[in-house]
Amino acid sequence: MSGRPDSGTDPETADSEAAAGQDEAGAPAQDEAGDPEQDEGAARRARWTAAATGAALTLAGLAAAVLRLTGPASALVPAAYASGAAVCAAAAVLGSRGRTRRALWLLIAGVMVMALGDQFD
Repeated sequence: MSGRPDSGTDPETADSEAAAGQDEAGAPAQDEAGDPEQDEGAARRARWTAAATGAALTLAGLAAAVLRLTGPASALVPAAYASGAAVCAAAAVLGSRGRTRRALWLLIAGVMVMALGDQFD
């Protein structure tokens, strides 16, 4: 409503319209920052996910390295799997300490090293 302030509206209506205008204009709402308990829960889930994924990929890489070591493959293939598993283990440690973004990049790098080792086979 775009009336003049002296148009005779009561103060309650004018205050509520001003507040509505501020909300529509993009002023941050009070709850927009987020609940601290929800933020802590999301951070905890991210740490657990990074640590668990890193541990699972580490075990998978070590198992693949052992299987390739016993087979007729060259020594480069199990070394690539083992080094990729080591990178994933480092990512699991970083993820458990809260460095989830770095852990994600290390997990990607570890899987890429393991995939490269698979290409040597």
